[in-house]
Amino acid sequence: MGSPGIPGEPVDWLLMPIQLTSQLTSQLTSQLTSQLTSQAYSESVMLAAASPWEFQAHPEVWFLVLAIAGMGWWASLIGPRVLPAGTPVATRFQKCAFVVAVVLLLLSADWPVHDIAEEHLYSVHMIQHMSITMFVPPLFLLATPAWLARLVILDGGVSSRILRRMSNPVVAGVIFNALIALTHWSGIVRLSAENGAFHYTIHLVLFASALLMWMPVVSPIREHRLGPPGQMLYLFLMSIIPTVPAGWLAFAEGAVYKVYDDGFEPWGIGVISDQQAAGAIMKVLGGFFLWGIIVVKFFRFAQAERAERAQRLHEPDRP
Repeated sequence: MGSPGIPGEPVDWLLMPIQLTSQLTSQLTSQLTSQLTSQAYSESVMLAAASPWEFQAHPEVWFLVLAIAGMGWWASLIGPRVLPAGTPVATRFQKCAFVVAVVLLLLSADWPVHDIAEEHLYSVHMIQHMSITMFVPPLFLLATPAWLARLVILDGGVSSRILRRMSNPVVAGVIFNALIALTHWSGIVRLSAENGAFHYTIHLVLFASALLMWMPVVSPIREHRLGPPGQMLYLFLMSIIPTVPAGWLAFAEGAVYKVYDDGFEPWGIGVISDQQAAGAIMKVLGGFFLWGIIVVKFFRFAQAERAERAQRLHEPDRP
C-alpha cells in the first residue's frame, strides 16, 4: 500500500498501463491512417493513368485517313480528264458513302475507341473489328466509281487478274474467316494488346481481307460480283462461320483472354461480362447486319423477277 505522505501515487501507478495503451493505440491509428491515405492516393494516381479518357495520339491512323482522303481528292481531279465531257466523277450516293466511310474509319481506329479496345474492354475491341470489317469496307467499295476501280487496278492487266482470283468467293471467304479465327487466338490477342505496331498491322490485314470478302457483293466492277441468289447464299455462309468464336466467348466460364483481366473495370464492367458482351456483339450485331442485307436483296430480287414476268406477259407477241 502507498505511503500516506505521498497521496495519489498508487492511483497514478494503476493508471499507467491504460495511458500507455492509449498512446500506442493513437500512434498505430495515426500510422495506419497515413498508410491507407498514401495507398489510396497511389491507387487513384494509377487509375488516373489508366483512364481510357486520357488522350493518346495515333499519327499512323491520321496518316492513313489523310491518305484515303487524298485519294478521293485525286479522283476528283483525274476524273474529268479520263471521262467523257459532262460525265459526273461520282454520284451523290458515292460521295456520301465515301465521307461516312472515312469518318467511321477515323472514329473506330483513333482515340478513345482504339485505346479502350486495346487496353481495357474486349467488347469495344469487337465493335472496332466489326467496324473495320463489316461497315467501312463495303462503304468504300460502294463509294468507288467503276471507272476509278478499272483505272487503279489496270483493268485487263496482271493486277486485275490477281484481284479477280483473290476476290473469288471461295478464296476471299476462306481468307477472311481464317484471319478472323486467327485473331481470336489468345496469343494473337495478347500480342495485339501489348504491341501497338502489331495491333495496327492486324487491322490493316483484316481491312484488306474484308475488302476482298465484300467484293463478290458490292464490287464497283460488275464482273467481280455474284448474281443476287449467289450473293444471298454467300452472305449467309459468312454469317454462320463467326458463330463458333462468338459462342466460345459468350459461354466461357472463366476469363478467355488474361490480358484483359487486369483488375481495372471501366464503368464497373467485369472481365466475364465484357467477353460475353463481345461474343454477343460478334454474333448478334454482325449476324443481323448480314441477314438484313440478305432480306433487302431477297425482296429486291423478287420484285425484279415479278416486274420482268409482268413485262413478258403484257409484251405483244413478236412474229
